[in-house]
Amino acid sequence: MDHQVQTQTGAPSAQREQPRKTDLGSSLASSGGDKTQTNAGALAKGLGWFSIGLGLAEIFAPRQLARTIGVANGNTSLLPLLGMRELASGIGILTQTQHSSVWLKSRVAGDVIDLGLLGLAFSARGSSRTRLAIATAAVAGVTALDVLSSAQTANGQTPRTITRSIAIQKPAAELYAFWRPLQNLPRIMNHLESVRALDAQRSHWVTTPIAGKRYEWDAEITEDIPNERLAWRTVPEADVVHHGRVTFEELGERRGTVVSVRLDYAPPAGKLGVGITKLLGQAPEQAIGKDLRRWKQLLETGEVPTTAGQPSGRRTVLGRVLP
Repeated sequence: MDHQVQTQTGAPSAQREQPRKTDLGSSLASSGGDKTQTNAGALAKGLGWFSIGLGLAEIFAPRQLARTIGVANGNTSLLPLLGMRELASGIGILTQTQHSSVWLKSRVAGDVIDLGLLGLAFSARGSSRTRLAIATAAVAGVTALDVLSSAQTANGQTPRTITRSIAIQKPAAELYAFWRPLQNLPRIMNHLESVRALDAQRSHWVTTPIAGKRYEWDAEITEDIPNERLAWRTVPEADVVHHGRVTFEELGERRGTVVSVRLDYAPPAGKLGVGITKLLGQAPEQAIGKDLRRWKQLLETGEVPTTAGQPSGRRTVLGRVLP
């Protein structure tokens, strides 16, 4: 069967229907898994830098800022305090990505305060109502962005990217031949219960129980260049919404092949998010490396270590979210 979905130039086959977008299609921006930044992540990061910039202006140039937005010069005493709040929120968003939704919510609360203060400024002597109206409209727009970004991160739409590579002393063709029949993957991924092909491009994945629950999803191949690259993404309603790819870069005769895996995923929040955290583990990069080392040992020596008799053995990531 010819599995090649794209030509070497990346042009999709005319006979192939374009893959459907997942529920996260607007957030996980993807082009064969090449793009690393998502709309949700970019928005949160942008708001973080905006918060820092505004905070510095409020702290170090309160009078100039007050004049710009139309506030009377005598009413600038609160601006440095507001600046410290903005600065803390911005730093929190940029440095504590796992808790960015908390800091974004603090920005929303700050926006409400700012709108209230601007409303009071309209009645102050010496204030410019025209400039205040413009400033109020700008703050209202930023508030809408803060609310949107907070909702996206709270819903788990801020993605994470994992990459890992390993050199295996086998030609790319042999590695691809093992990987492409997806039912082979449970051999190197402990606790992956089954992979069942639904058609030439779609497959169904099931994990063994995690805290009494099995996770399963359908995935579809989005790019398939034999011996070079394989890319995929989940279809809607998947337990773990993600996309990724594996590439095979042959180093030359008898020098082996570098296999690189990349995953972009966004675990949901709430009770399901707790299960997804268990599914992915606390050190996913290390877990992916463990999967690849197991595969390397299997292909190079014909043997692979197991965790038989170790029911609490750590689960590996590739066996949970590929493809």
